Amino acid sequence: MEFAEKYGPWAVVAGASEGTGRAYARQLAEQGLSLVLIARRVEPLDLLVQELRATYGVECVTASIDLGQYDACERVVAAVGDRDVGLYVSNAGADPNGSRFLDKDVEAWRSLVTRNVLTTMLCSHHFAGQFRARGHGGLLLVNSFACYGGGRFMACYTASKAFDLNFGESLWSELRPHGVDVLCLVMGMTDTPAFNALLTDKGLPLPAGVASPEDVAAFGLANLTNGPVQNWGVPEAIPLGSGIGSAAERRDRIIMIDGGTSNVFGE
Repeated sequence: MEFAEKYGPWAVVAGASEGTGRAYARQLAEQGLSLVLIARRVEPLDLLVQELRATYGVECVTASIDLGQYDACERVVAAVGDRDVGLYVSNAGADPNGSRFLDKDVEAWRSLVTRNVLTTMLCSHHFAGQFRARGHGGLLLVNSFACYGGGRFMACYTASKAFDLNFGESLWSELRPHGVDVLCLVMGMTDTPAFNALLTDKGLPLPAGVASPEDVAAFGLANLTNGPVQNWGVPEAIPLGSGIGSAAERRDRIIMIDGGTSNVFGE
């Protein structure tokens, strides 16, 4: 099947206002898909819609939704209405905190976990059920290398991303007999406004070698059929050296990661 036939006529991009979400929206519009664009901020969504309509002539609708709230999925479903969706891109999931668990009010972590776990699960259940019924479609769960293990400054973030990893792998196994593609795309450091804002808050420059949002989005869309997991910048046959491992290996890995994050966060 052609891309638009398999994953259209509508796609939903959650977290579409900037960074990789904006890149996904542009590249999906280029493929001819109509779009439901979700984010908290209205102004950047409206500007994006104007661009996509003028450049690609596609139909777009937007909805201002905080995906960290308990009713987020209900509001996403209401925004979609009876439109025929063939692809759900779960892109909103950055950690704006860069903080130890106990140094932030617990509400910050509740919002992060709701966004990365509960909203992802509920929206995936809603849309994947439709995809299974019609025999094609796709879920793209945007993840982070943080999914592979814990570390200082990242307790809730790594935990939520580990959920997304295992969730995506399991859905891939469950849905592939029904013609539904599931990809957990594991990103590295990417030049997004959220990442830049965190670095600015810490007084740090953008590291060398970060990926561009456009390249990451193109990689994700090109590999929708190559689930359950693709790691950005790492050929799929190359081990990461951070698999299940022994208890001692996991301990050593956390200590190694902690050394890096201590430098990043100025400890």
